[in-house]
Amino acid sequence: MATKTVAKKASAKKTSSGRKYGPAASKSVEREMKAMKQGKLKSGRSGKTVTDPKQAIAIGLSEARKAGAKVPPPKQ
Repeated sequence: MATKTVAKKASAKKTSSGRKYGPAASKSVEREMKAMKQGKLKSGRSGKTVTDPKQAIAIGLSEARKAGAKVPPPKQ
């Protein structure tokens, strides 16, 4: 029987070393999600209650950045 040899393709993408978000960022997001579910999370100047989970995550990551946690910069 003949065996086929498969040539490995060189990946153009550089592999990242480690996690993208640190554990402190995860804790911050978790805290904000709990506050949102309890109806206690308010947004910005208007002070409206946050009901969107994506907004709660954004607030948590923003606070983690301010605290100096390992979080990538926001998308522009």
